[in-house]
Amino acid sequence: MRVLVTGGAGFIGSHLTDALLARGDDVVVVDDLSSGREARLDPQAVLHKLSVTEAGSLTEVVESERPEIICHLAAQINVRASVDAPEHDAEVNVVGTVNVLEAARTAGARVVFASSGGALYGRDAPIPSREDVLALPESPYGIAKYCAEQYVGLYNRLHGTQHCVLRMANVYGPRQDPAGEAGVTTIFCANVLAGQDPVIYGDGNQTRDFVYVGDTVRAFLAAADSRRPGTWNVGGGDEITVLDLVAIIGEVAGHVVTPRFDPPKPGELLRSAVAIDRATSELGWRPLTPLAEGIAAVCEWIESGAPERGWC
Repeated sequence: MRVLVTGGAGFIGSHLTDALLARGDDVVVVDDLSSGREARLDPQAVLHKLSVTEAGSLTEVVESERPEIICHLAAQINVRASVDAPEHDAEVNVVGTVNVLEAARTAGARVVFASSGGALYGRDAPIPSREDVLALPESPYGIAKYCAEQYVGLYNRLHGTQHCVLRMANVYGPRQDPAGEAGVTTIFCANVLAGQDPVIYGDGNQTRDFVYVGDTVRAFLAAADSRRPGTWNVGGGDEITVLDLVAIIGEVAGHVVTPRFDPPKPGELLRSAVAIDRATSELGWRPLTPLAEGIAAVCEWIESGAPERGWC
């Protein structure tokens, strides 16, 4: 297939680009490089440096490249940043998604949209949260992703498209910026390996669902190949406390870790984990990487100098 990946120079997007190229697909990347890095990309991938908020330029690229599939991962991903600047979050995550859907319509391309399972369901959702639970997001980021999902569904009803949604839990793995604001697993691994105490916001009993980037990529491939509409959770299959995460990182690193505690941040959930049985039954997908194994890969990657390429 010919596939266009928005955000393809990012953490998840660059791994997805590699996997698509490895199986023989032609890959085009759209990325403004605001957080993505060109060095992550295989030279076989064609890069167009632009933002999904640039509707005209995006449509021109899609019309000229004529992809069959658009994997839409370009996004503002920081929950705390969305609280501070909700207008910017909405411009990227809502308007940017509408621009992608319109561009896809001109080319007859199917969209696989990267949404959020962690920020979307809300504080009162049953755990693990299923796809049919009413979404009540607690942050502008979650609201924007849910709004973008509604546009995906609207285009399917209005235009007869076959777009689909992947609601991702907390994705972690090599190439995730250990100095960034998002990605607690990689940040904590970097802290521990540097001999620093990781900072936990809250008491550490809040829970998350961690899924390895390689498993996430396989979910994108399965959704792209399915050629059917749908909404599927993509998670690790377990609810893990932040304190347990720190303990596992300490075991992998070989020493006890003593975290520091700061007040909780607004807009973040106390519990979050997604049910993955629908993806298993309908896409034939399930996570294969245990958390300790994935953390070991992250630590090895960091100790090797955090290279831009390789390591999936």
